[in-house]
Amino acid sequence: MVQFVSVSKILDLVNKHGVENVLKGMTEYVEQDYRRWPLFDKTPRVASHSKVGVIELMPTSDGELYSFKYVNGHPKNTKEGKQTVTAFGMLADVDTGYPFFLSEMTVLTALRTAATSVMAAKHLARPDSKTMAIIGNGAQSEFQALAFKAVMGITNLRLYDTDAEATEKCAANLDGKGFTITICRSSEEAITGADIITTVTADKQKATILTDNMVGSGVHINAIGGDCPGKTELHKDILLRSKIFVEFPEQTRIEGEIQQLDDDYPVVELWEVITGGAEGRTSERDITLFDSVGFAIEDFSGLRYIYDLVKQDETTQDLEMIAEPADPRNLFGLLEVKQAAE
Repeated sequence: MVQFVSVSKILDLVNKHGVENVLKGMTEYVEQDYRRWPLFDKTPRVASHSKVGVIELMPTSDGELYSFKYVNGHPKNTKEGKQTVTAFGMLADVDTGYPFFLSEMTVLTALRTAATSVMAAKHLARPDSKTMAIIGNGAQSEFQALAFKAVMGITNLRLYDTDAEATEKCAANLDGKGFTITICRSSEEAITGADIITTVTADKQKATILTDNMVGSGVHINAIGGDCPGKTELHKDILLRSKIFVEFPEQTRIEGEIQQLDDDYPVVELWEVITGGAEGRTSERDITLFDSVGFAIEDFSGLRYIYDLVKQDETTQDLEMIAEPADPRNLFGLLEVKQAAE
């Protein structure tokens, strides 16, 4: 039997424990796995691109557990009343090869993305940061805001989206959750006075959400919209002024903001900062940039966290996904046993 977490179940779990508590817990799990980064298998995601989107598989293993995530990215879906991103994922036992945990990952991906963002900012942003601008107020925006509130105490938000309805949706969802919210009319207005700038737009194209003249010293940029070749959000000159931190360079150079730079342009792997092997921010005037495209180890962490949360719960659901004949050599015998039972 494989333990299964449905959409309804994960929503129940998050509501039961509280979304901010879940985000804090998941942030801890992601950081735990970043601290043991060298143990993991690492490979760029396996992507199948089309004119309208991408479908990807994201596998990894720490030698004891194996995980994968199936995920798509289809920006056009919004206009069709569908999710831009959908996902599911699985954990398996490396020793036997048996899968034992299957979960929805549309909600879980939003949670782990926000957890990864705030973990990076905790190590890279100025400790006195109080205000965050969120440019792109779609499905990920509320999770980002709540993660930064839960972990870093950020309560001042400046919101902007080219779609005013998206901003109104985000502001309404966050109403009463302890934020001071300013709705802005442009990206430039949104980043005014911001200590942390989060860009999380969905269009599958090269875009310039921020230009160089807009970004002052001392800010931390959390760039999470870029996640495939040809899709960027920041002007190249911003990158050249920033200290750039990435998840896995081989993947980020293909999919992240740094696809605009030479292949040998120096960047720092975030796990090295977290383990003390590399410097992060060294001055209040530094511009730090987390060029995040999402990586399989973060999904591993998210699945591990939810699995541990589910183990505390009395109501679980099992799926009969593995054929297990009494004699492992006699798989065909299962057909006869089933026929006899009928």
